[in-house]
Amino acid sequence: MVKATKRPEVLSPIGGFAGLFQLDLKKYKQPLLVSSTDGVGTKLKLGIEWNMVEGLGQDLVAMSANDLLCLGAEPLFFLDYFATGKLTLEQAIPVIRGITKACKAINCTLLGGETAEMPGVYTGKDFDLAGFIVGVVEKNKVIEGRAIKPGDSIIGLASSGFHSNGFSLVRKVLDRKKIETAHDPELHKKIMAPTKLYVQQVLKLKDKFDIRGIAHITGGGLLENIPRILPANCKAIIDTGSWPRPEIFQKIQEWGEIEETEMQRVFNCGIGLMLVVPTSQAPAILKSLKAMKEKAWVIGEVVKRKSSESNIEVFSS
Repeated sequence: MVKATKRPEVLSPIGGFAGLFQLDLKKYKQPLLVSSTDGVGTKLKLGIEWNMVEGLGQDLVAMSANDLLCLGAEPLFFLDYFATGKLTLEQAIPVIRGITKACKAINCTLLGGETAEMPGVYTGKDFDLAGFIVGVVEKNKVIEGRAIKPGDSIIGLASSGFHSNGFSLVRKVLDRKKIETAHDPELHKKIMAPTKLYVQQVLKLKDKFDIRGIAHITGGGLLENIPRILPANCKAIIDTGSWPRPEIFQKIQEWGEIEETEMQRVFNCGIGLMLVVPTSQAPAILKSLKAMKEKAWVIGEVVKRKSSESNIEVFSS
């Protein structure tokens, strides 16, 4: 499975103390290395409880790869950390299968990793995951949000579900509804849907269009992620009525009696990635995404921000 992810730049076999990757310097004038790290949070608990661990491998890769993408970087190689009380192939193989499938989908080598047995820390079937990714971007093609200006449009790309955020709240809600949810495979499938990978789609767009900012909608939900890339003089206005919110979010909100602001602060609410683009290019970008079979919508705009204002405003049309 690991061999299937190997790029030509890899110079070392799996099993050594470290991995070797030769960057092709002929492809770049001023290459910048970009790195990111993440885990999958308490989604692990449900994956273990429901015996649905393969998707956690994709979650692990996607959380770091999508973050890397926010700078316009191409992923090169990935490292995983798998810690458990006692290593079993029944548990480890599906996780590694999920990791390698995701790496292969974004042309990223699984260069190595660490498998640790820690019986004094983990008990029973418990395990933990962490992922580390390295990518590259041309210095003059870094996307940092500095080019964002009032009048730009915000495009939202559909999420596959909760991705890997908000699961402490999801678990709390499910605990209250244990009778209704304990034996519901379809519900489990929707809740555990793996985090979507946006790498290939956005790298294609980046070559054709002026992508001025990219925000991965992770911890902090709709409210706290796009402000991270906005210049000080800009404010994002998001219309939550501009896309269909998936039913699973509505169920969790209803069962947990969660206020709308809290939903927006914790969950992606159906939008996994936001692109800030010139308004004139938005229709063509949406057309390109549709050709890639991606669901996407213009979900807001950037306006001029007064110093006393918040840098985000959310409403529903």
